[in-house]
Amino acid sequence: MRNAVNVAFDVVASRRRDRFAIQLQVGGIDEPVHRSPLRQASRHLRHIFLGFSVSRILKSTGNDVVRVQVINDRGIHICKSMVAWQRFGNGETPQSSGLKGDKLVGKYYVEFDKEFKRQVETLVAGGTPKEEAEKQAPVLLEAQEMLRAWEANDPEVRGLWETMNGWVYDGFRQTFKAMNVPEFDRNYYESRTYVLGKEDVLKGLEKGVFYEKDGAVWVDNTPEGLDEKVLLRRDGTSVYMTQDIGTAIKRFEEYPGLSQLIYTVGNEQDYHFKVLFIILKKLGFPWASELHHLSYGMVDLPSGKMKSREGTVVDADDLIGEVVGEARAMGEQLSKLDDFSAEEKAQLFEQIGLAAVKYYLLKVDPKKRMLFDPAASIDLQGHTGPFIQYTYARIKSLLRKAGYMGAWAHGHMGTWPLLPEERTVIKLLHQLPSVLQESAAKLDPAALANHTYELVKAYNSFYQTVPVLKEEDATKRTFRLALSASVAHAVKKAMWCLGIEVPERM
Repeated sequence: MRNAVNVAFDVVASRRRDRFAIQLQVGGIDEPVHRSPLRQASRHLRHIFLGFSVSRILKSTGNDVVRVQVINDRGIHICKSMVAWQRFGNGETPQSSGLKGDKLVGKYYVEFDKEFKRQVETLVAGGTPKEEAEKQAPVLLEAQEMLRAWEANDPEVRGLWETMNGWVYDGFRQTFKAMNVPEFDRNYYESRTYVLGKEDVLKGLEKGVFYEKDGAVWVDNTPEGLDEKVLLRRDGTSVYMTQDIGTAIKRFEEYPGLSQLIYTVGNEQDYHFKVLFIILKKLGFPWASELHHLSYGMVDLPSGKMKSREGTVVDADDLIGEVVGEARAMGEQLSKLDDFSAEEKAQLFEQIGLAAVKYYLLKVDPKKRMLFDPAASIDLQGHTGPFIQYTYARIKSLLRKAGYMGAWAHGHMGTWPLLPEERTVIKLLHQLPSVLQESAAKLDPAALANHTYELVKAYNSFYQTVPVLKEEDATKRTFRLALSASVAHAVKKAMWCLGIEVPERM
């Protein structure tokens, strides 16, 4: 049989121009920025890497993608951090403390919680029932008063709010840069969008889509197997659902031709998005059937579940730093890095550490809860990002030694029978475009991640079995170099889709 391999293999296999908006709900539905969302590594690393990877996968299959971020920057929890900073901060700033802005603000959210618990204990000891004590704690009343002042546009409160939010956003930017995640195409701030949706709900009330009860506006979703949901309170204020209705409508108004809106939010909000999508369908928006909740499960560490409310906070920056440190310790033992400068080593260790975290989080079906093991994620011989990086670097080294420039004359191929190892690699190469399409259709990077690993594993078997550079037949040698180059090209493209860089040397 005649054997051929596409030396210019490209994972882009289609040119559809559908337009998608990938929404990352930073802070989720109930996680304001002043709780320092990037401090919850379990939620937010998977959250960010998943959304970013899906956006790249969709782009690679020929789609136009807009990446937007929704930031919860208002509410009582914001005011809690502000009150605590006023009480205990003594003018502390990121500059004076050396802390990242989001960490500094998160620190005062914790300080508020400590003071709140202390005051509740004091009230209970004085005879106040605990339920009442939790409502009467002076520090909570102070935060509630600050929220009212914020809503009344009090200039002093608004000024402090802008300052502390600025610290948080600076911290975000630093962390996104460290994660090698580019800026979003657009940010939506809840402080500007929370008023959206009210008019749409009132229009729905006029049309009979919603109903009024006890002065509030409700929607009845019992025919769909769900429950009744309040959309506007008696005092006319909105709930999260109301503003999500409004922001969805705004999204489609601002981006004409948008074919699908994808919400990347944790699976604890599955019910919320079921209700949201049903409401938008009832309001008669034709695009409502194209809304999708990219739901993902919690991530655990070997030491247990990571949640800030229980005080077992795991910082995303620290988690990445730990894995980069593991990469550094491993890399320093490799003699192959002796000719690397200190700067080149630092860059390589960051690439390896980020690949370890990103790949480990993306190789698992997003819907599944998973265990992240920092030590296992860095294993150069395991099912890991660094293993894939190492294979890519190995191929590039092979091509450099061979002086391979990518030239391949298909017309001069021989008719020798392919080795089983060659057949396996070629099969996996040619399956990759359809796997990419599957990942795009299912919004699931895991399929692409795992197929890339299988390709790399098969290539390593080929590399160990077939002495490419020692092959005396020039045509066979060139063919195998071309095959190697095709694998390297495919791996680089696939890893790009996962948001992972591959080093030329390692």
